This record gives sequence, C-alpha cells and structure tokens, in this order.
Amino acid sequence: MKLIKLLCGIGFLVVLASNISTISRWSESRGVYDDICYLRQAHLFKLFGLDGLNTDLKREDDQYLANKLKEMDYPEWNVTTRAPCHVWMEKTKKTVLQYPPGTGFMLALFPEGFQVIPLYVLASIVMVGFAFLAMTYASTLASLALVAVFGDVAIYLMINPTKASYSVAPTMMVCALAGWLTAKLFADRSRHRLVLLALVGLLIGLSVNLRLPNLFLSAGYCLYLAGAFLLARNRETFLQGAAFGAALLIGMAPTLVANAINAGSPFSTTYGGQDLAPPELDASVLWQYFRDVQFTLLAIAAAWTAWLWRFNRGGARRVAIVLAANLVVNLIFFMTHPIFTPYYIMPIDMLTLWTLLFATLDLRGRAAAEPGVPQLEEALKRHRRSMIHLGPAGPR
Repeated sequence: MKLIKLLCGIGFLVVLASNISTISRWSESRGVYDDICYLRQAHLFKLFGLDGLNTDLKREDDQYLANKLKEMDYPEWNVTTRAPCHVWMEKTKKTVLQYPPGTGFMLALFPEGFQVIPLYVLASIVMVGFAFLAMTYASTLASLALVAVFGDVAIYLMINPTKASYSVAPTMMVCALAGWLTAKLFADRSRHRLVLLALVGLLIGLSVNLRLPNLFLSAGYCLYLAGAFLLARNRETFLQGAAFGAALLIGMAPTLVANAINAGSPFSTTYGGQDLAPPELDASVLWQYFRDVQFTLLAIAAAWTAWLWRFNRGGARRVAIVLAANLVVNLIFFMTHPIFTPYYIMPIDMLTLWTLLFATLDLRGRAAAEPGVPQLEEALKRHRRSMIHLGPAGPR
C-alpha cells in the first residue's frame, strides 16, 4: 500500500505541475468583462483598503476601468452609465459593481498585474493538499483507487472549467474544506458537533462573498437542521441550527456591508438585468447543461448520494439527506435561471463530491475496522486447527 500511495501522490504532483505550466501562460487581459470588473474591485482594495467596498464609479480618479475597457476596444469605454457589470442604484445614486467583494479581495492579496496566475496556482495547490488528505484516509486498494481518480480530476478542473470565472477558483477551495468538515461533522459524535456546524456555516457564508449564488450551497444544511428541530424540539437541535445560521451570517458580513454601502440596504442586491429575471424553464438552457461536463459531475454526485443512502451507519444517511436536499434546491435554481455558463453548478458539484469522498472513505474505514464474515471464518479455522493439536491432557 505504501508504494501505491507513493505512486498516487506522484500522480497528483504531475497533474499539479501540468496545471502550473498551463496557468503560467495565462493573460489577465483576455477581453472578458467579468475579469476586468473583478480586477477593478481588487484595484479599489489596493487603493482604499476596506473602503474599497464602495465601488461607486465616481471614485474612478485614475480611470482604471475606462482604460481597461479602452484596451479591449469597448465602444463606450468613457460612458459610465454603459460600463459592463455595473448597475445604477437609484437609492444611493451610484453606479456600482454588481459582484460581491470576495473575489476582488482574494485578487488584491497578490501584486497588481500578477494576480490571476498566483490565485489559480494557490487554488490548485490546495486541491492537491486535500487529495493527499483523502489519501491518508484510504485503507484499501479500492478506496485508494477512488482517491487517485477523484484527486486527479479535481486538480485538473482547476483550469477547466474553473478558468471561466475568477470567482470559481477560491470557491473550489472553500468547497473542498467544507466537504471535508461536513463528512467529519456527521461522523463525529462528540461535543465538537456545534463547532463543526459553525465552521461549515462560516465557510459557506464566506463563499457568498465570492459568488452570490453560493448562498444556495447552504440550502441542504438549513433544511436538514430545520427538520431536525421540528422533529426533536429540543435544546440541542435548536443550538445546532442557531450555530450554523449565526456563522453563515457572519461569513456573509462583507457582502451585507457592501450592499448597504452600494445599494442602500444589506439585503438589496446590486445585480440587475437577466440576473433578476423570474424563474423560467428554457429548453435551450437545459440542453446546454445536459451536454456539459457540469451535468456529468452532477449525475455522478446524485448517483453517489443514492448509493450512500444504502448504509445506515456512521452518519451516512444524514449526509445523504443533506446532500440530496442541496442538489435538488441548487438544480431547481440553476435550471430555471435564464443564463448558462460552464461553471454555474460547479460549486454544488464539488461541495457534494468532496463530501461524498470523505464520507465514503470514513465508511470504508469503519467497515475495515469491524470484524466481518471473512475474519470470523478465519478465526474459526484457526480454532479448529488448534483443537487438532490438543488432547485431553493438553498439547501433544
């Protein structure tokens, strides 16, 4: 097993090296509006610190956005009311970024002009770290093979389709950590459950600062905790729900503050246009999802969740309930959203799959540690052999 684990680890590092080689050739000027707007938020943090949460275009003293738009031959680069991914807020009389501030904050951690490459390299390294963590849980050849395939795919996904939006790279890091903690949460029977719930809630709240639709990643947890409280009606289930909800709100605080500054209320959105369109089933959108790799991952996640439901030990069924509820809510939202992108359902895919991986490894580890039929039969054979060599007076 040690040799196979070594080979498995080398495989992870080879895929990581391939990722870094590919990422190192990326350009931050690829002519995508979303890219420019995320970089503008990072620029504001560089200039104003936390006051960069105020994204009003009137603060464009250095014409950062205008110059970026001019570089890509945007015809109305100097018309503030026509700036892409910016929305006029009547309540505050501001033209502001529609995106939450988290992705810009992550980009601002790196030197201006060299922000995207180190962010994606960091995200890829984090994926490798979680792949190695999963490998330590693998106790059989079958589970090690699962980790090897899963880890290589998860690392590769950090360049495709994650490259499509800068917000997805940090989201993938959060999903991996939240998935591990979720599996640990339902496998843990100690007093740490409240702490784990709070950590998962905090992480999902933080992910909302990266992409607003990440709020739906909390749906399964909220439904499960609400159901548990309604069924039990006791102090423990109330505290569990309160811990998760409070941590979720704390994690979302930067977005709530940004909304208050830019839109006039913590619960007023800065989004506009198609993003605010009412839910509607669109056959063309559904077809695009159906033929995309996201849907393949979603199908694997759904089938794996159904498989996990078969086991009534180690919290497996509770994990399956949370994941199934999460998948259903997110599927309904994105399938009725009028826009398709190659990364929209990647967060729910990867949060679910990372959770399933660690939950399955925990389940297999428990099964391997329990004496089963083969071990019992071997014990009986040893007992019979020992009886042959024993007589009335003891050993011959």
